[in-house]
Amino acid sequence: MALPNYQHTVADRFLRYVQIDTQSDSNSESQPSTEKQKDLSKMLVEELKAIGISDAELDEHGYVYATIPATSEKDMPVLCYCSHVDTAPDCSGTGVKPILHMSWDGKDIVLPDDPTVVISTNEHPYLKERIGDDIITASGTTLLGADDKAGVAIIMDLANYLVRHPEIKHGKIRILFTPDEEIGRGVNAVDMQKLGAHFGYTLDGGERGHLEGETFSADGVTVNFHGISAHPGYAKNKMVSAIKAASAFVNKLPRNEWCPETTEGKEGFVHPVSIQGSLEEATVQFIIRDFETATLAKHEARLRSLVEETVREFPGVTTDFIIKEQYRNMREVLDHHPQVMDYAEEAYKRAGMNAVRMSVRGGTDGSRLSFMDLPCPNLFTGEMGIHSKQEYVSVQDMEKAVETLVHLAQVWEERS
Repeated sequence: MALPNYQHTVADRFLRYVQIDTQSDSNSESQPSTEKQKDLSKMLVEELKAIGISDAELDEHGYVYATIPATSEKDMPVLCYCSHVDTAPDCSGTGVKPILHMSWDGKDIVLPDDPTVVISTNEHPYLKERIGDDIITASGTTLLGADDKAGVAIIMDLANYLVRHPEIKHGKIRILFTPDEEIGRGVNAVDMQKLGAHFGYTLDGGERGHLEGETFSADGVTVNFHGISAHPGYAKNKMVSAIKAASAFVNKLPRNEWCPETTEGKEGFVHPVSIQGSLEEATVQFIIRDFETATLAKHEARLRSLVEETVREFPGVTTDFIIKEQYRNMREVLDHHPQVMDYAEEAYKRAGMNAVRMSVRGGTDGSRLSFMDLPCPNLFTGEMGIHSKQEYVSVQDMEKAVETLVHLAQVWEERS
């Protein structure tokens, strides 16, 4: 059932938020990676204060913290609702012009600023379930930013509702808005003591009803090839090219398996994301993904064997093989706290949905938060076609997510 006696603000908020450019930058070493992310975060703090949440604050690292005060006298765990403000560097986020398609009739959506960009049910089957909804898209030259400004708008609307309805019994709820999630640094500088929450939920999922309690485990691997330089006019039996060695190595990677282009479901992969170099040194960077953490080591051993094979083909080349942990499957933590998923399922049920437990072929802020003593699955927002010009979101999906968060807070209060 919909929230009684309430006019949602989520769509209006979302339409404003997406017009603020908040793309993160993986090449930046600053925190946050781009100062423009704070433009939205500052707005959120002011809006939270206008709602009546006086402790809303933006810290120097780009995190927004705020509290929805408890209305229950029970001694119960503190919840955290979390979303990220940044958008992906994969597609332009500058000059986003959102378009609201009221009571969408199911016909192809041709985006006006680039008519070659068409959002259709053929390419987006989930859209068939949203015929009659109010659909928001971009105009054709940028991404929309539903990932994850839909989540941000949902949490803001939730805060607005709960402050105005103190009769709803719930415990203390902490709000956390993070920067840099899209470049894997979303919780690098979060102050967990300041946050002070026991259990959390990220709002960064897709289809209505999806409940995500499992992600990839992830490592990064850097392979450095060191060659030997010499004047090219006098290089015979002297020069050893790091560029050629790195290229030969990449060429050894399988093309029909073990890569993102050919894997799905629970299959892991090894994916080269960057190659650069010169005669003396060339570097190839990888992301390694699998749902089973132990299998990462097997992938890395196989990759290392290809490096060693390459070295044998290029006498004189030396290498470094550097592994860096990125995040781990949140399931490893959530399995020890089954109530976090169970309570979410009950909230979905109360909102008129059957929860569909899903595995994320990626990671979320919740992946790392779960290993920072904040068990944190991921809930739906309606964001679809993410990181592309075909991104869209249903207003009704966002409103249903707000309703779900209300029920979720109530379930925790009732069962504490």
